Amino acid sequence: MRVILADDSTLLREGLVRLLAEEGHDVVAAVGDASALLAAVDEHPADAVCVDVRMPPTHTDEGLRAALEIRGRHPRLGVLVLSQYVEKRYATELLTGEMTAGGGGVGYLLKDRVMQVDEFLDALERVAAGQAAFDPEVVRQLLARSTHTDPLARLTEREREVLGEMAQGHANAAIAQRLHVSRSAVEKHINAIFDKLELTGTTGYSRRVLAVLRYVGS
Repeated sequence: MRVILADDSTLLREGLVRLLAEEGHDVVAAVGDASALLAAVDEHPADAVCVDVRMPPTHTDEGLRAALEIRGRHPRLGVLVLSQYVEKRYATELLTGEMTAGGGGVGYLLKDRVMQVDEFLDALERVAAGQAAFDPEVVRQLLARSTHTDPLARLTEREREVLGEMAQGHANAAIAQRLHVSRSAVEKHINAIFDKLELTGTTGYSRRVLAVLRYVGS
């Protein structure tokens, strides 16, 4: 897998370069600001970009804006965003973005998750493969809505669990394994979720996930 890294922390950036190299991946560029990231994406063919939300010069949303621009200019390139905190506006903006057939995946991880090496690598590989990969804490906070108009109030506790697993980017077989239920049970719960959220017309794995999250973020 060919990866472009963007983080203004030299220590974290170089650590990720070493980690990915040890896992057999090729880091084609590692940069410290959004402008350099956009230039690197234009110059180097890659499978995925890993970018920090906050980078110079203002350390606010430069990385996020660069990620969204990359998804517009290079739709086949997977984008994994890292953030110190759950920033709902940024996460929702990524979650509700369009994902076309054959396009790159998208993900949002908290930086603490990088320390869980297997989880970080799995997320990056899923994004590169055109799938979704969202931090469980990000998903939990986005799904934690309590108003009486909350469409998720229609779901059972198990259906909410399945939706949370879907939002993280897990396929049906993985959800069944993680929740210790049969695959047919997972499929039944998913059908019920789409019926209750009026999303029965959605097709395709990645589009299915994004359609649910688009409804949640509305």
